[in-house]
Amino acid sequence: MSMEDSSYAEAYRRSIEEPEAFWIDASQEVDWVRSPTTARTDAGWFADGVMNTCFNAIDRHVEAGRGEQTALIYDSPVSGQVRRYSFAEMRDRVSRVAGMIAQAGAVKGDRVVIYMPMVPEAMFAMLACARIGVVHSVVFGGFAAAELAKRIDDCEPALVLAASCGIEPGRIVPYKRLLDEALALASHTVARCIVLQRSAGPADINPERDIDWSDAVADAPSLPCVDVASTDPLYILYTSGTTGAPKGVIRDNGGHAVALTWSMKHIYGAKPGDTFWAASDLGWVVGHSYIVYAPLLHGCTTVLYEGKPVGTPDAGAFWRVIREYGVDIFFTAPTAIRVIRREDPDGSYVAQYGIGRLRAMFLAGERAYPETVRWAEKLLKVPVVDHWWQTELGWLAIATCLGLGQRETEAGSSGFAVPGYAFEVLDADHRPVVAGDSGDLVIRLPLPPGCLPTLWNNAEGFRRSYLDLHPRYYATGDTGFRDEAGRIHIMSRIDDIINVAGHRLSTAIIEQIIASHPEVAECAVVGLDDEIKGNIPVAVVVPRCEASRHTALTSLLVGMVRNELGPVASFKTVIFTTKLPKTRSGKILRKVIRDIGNGKAIDIPATLEDSASLAAVEEAFGPPSVVSG
Repeated sequence: MSMEDSSYAEAYRRSIEEPEAFWIDASQEVDWVRSPTTARTDAGWFADGVMNTCFNAIDRHVEAGRGEQTALIYDSPVSGQVRRYSFAEMRDRVSRVAGMIAQAGAVKGDRVVIYMPMVPEAMFAMLACARIGVVHSVVFGGFAAAELAKRIDDCEPALVLAASCGIEPGRIVPYKRLLDEALALASHTVARCIVLQRSAGPADINPERDIDWSDAVADAPSLPCVDVASTDPLYILYTSGTTGAPKGVIRDNGGHAVALTWSMKHIYGAKPGDTFWAASDLGWVVGHSYIVYAPLLHGCTTVLYEGKPVGTPDAGAFWRVIREYGVDIFFTAPTAIRVIRREDPDGSYVAQYGIGRLRAMFLAGERAYPETVRWAEKLLKVPVVDHWWQTELGWLAIATCLGLGQRETEAGSSGFAVPGYAFEVLDADHRPVVAGDSGDLVIRLPLPPGCLPTLWNNAEGFRRSYLDLHPRYYATGDTGFRDEAGRIHIMSRIDDIINVAGHRLSTAIIEQIIASHPEVAECAVVGLDDEIKGNIPVAVVVPRCEASRHTALTSLLVGMVRNELGPVASFKTVIFTTKLPKTRSGKILRKVIRDIGNGKAIDIPATLEDSASLAAVEEAFGPPSVVSG
């Protein structure tokens, strides 16, 4: 479908040519204490507006007579619990948690670190901070102590909210012990920690510093929402930089609320009262934007799931949740669907559970191979929409906008630029390339509302990381191209472009070819150092076939790449492994694989999901001579 075939075209045109009017109109979907008179100024988005994000997410729905509607469904197969909370119940619990945070000494403008698993109390804590103007910084539960300490030192919180433990299939993660170690490592001193005790793994309490959550919330007053400026920070979310030092992405209140509310209706096609499920984690931007804030801002029911796509108990877990709670819109990572497909290639669990009233599934967070998208579309018989955005952007940037009438998707593309985002594809000399040619994917400044205004206490790092590469543009760090219809195709990180004997190649193109083979469950292609050619591409493959067939599969995959790309790719080597190292959000750690293949020391990321995956890849590569030719 062309860009002109729906109301999308007019919305996009207006957002680029008349951004002031476009975003002032969008801001009317948010309740303001003082409405903004202008959209964008040098001070930020809606700079003269005053509001409260928690009020917009919770209280206003109660005041509008919808207090009995379910706001949150908590489903935890790892603990065997299911809980439901109405908007009225959410208001009561969040206001008491706000009182607990205030009694512990945090005041408007302070930071509070939240180090908790996927439990309702973590959401209550986030919303409670927003309620009283405290800036929350959620750190993914189970992060190593050293990484938690870095974040504590950077944002200098007045308070830490933690749980005693997290529950993973087959193991208990001792959050409180990790927190104690982090506080011992950190230079910044935290005066108070409030600890939610879980029966699966209670923790020791330090009476001089720690407060029991249950006791504290029982004694706390219920606090109302405070007024905050639109440009006041709502939260800090850390994302790792290329140096390994965490970067604190700041999100403001007003622009964030306007952008997320707009996205629910116009991109996802969600209506107030719908059930929206983002199968992510509160420690990632997807969890912030599309578990906590966007669904509640729009008056939807949101699902908080403490489990895995497979193993809790089986590959039917997602379909059970979708049917049981009447999920209308589902959002997950492509890697989750790949894992489900590997475990249940025929979709027997979909046949067993059905999909209820599901209207669409959205994918983001990792490249969605066309074969994965087609498999899901055939199985579910609903639109499967690959879309793209980043922690820094905070909400969707490339998508098929169902709420604006777009319907047709193209496997391999993330869709069209979302209204508000002026994308370009540039070459190394900052010049736009022609349709079909790859280059650096950038966004013309200023960024739309909801995106990061800067990094926490690091304006220089913000400029260096995002603005210096191409003047007047925000650099996404990705490469891609626009096709003749205007669709944008994300190919790889800029770092994943390899130079093979003078020819620039995207490893993502080779990955896409290899992933299309039915005996390949997952794969990653990296460029390894070569004395003659500079780089050579090597595929690391998780196969479905038996080990005895690896030689035959290697020949098939090499032949496929040669037929599609020609001999210029110099692709000859396939390494087979049982698992790929990934982050907990599902992204394949290609740099780690590349370092293993090049025989370099590995800097193990804090986000690594499974340390056994590193050993599996190291064993698969064997001696460096395996890939030297």
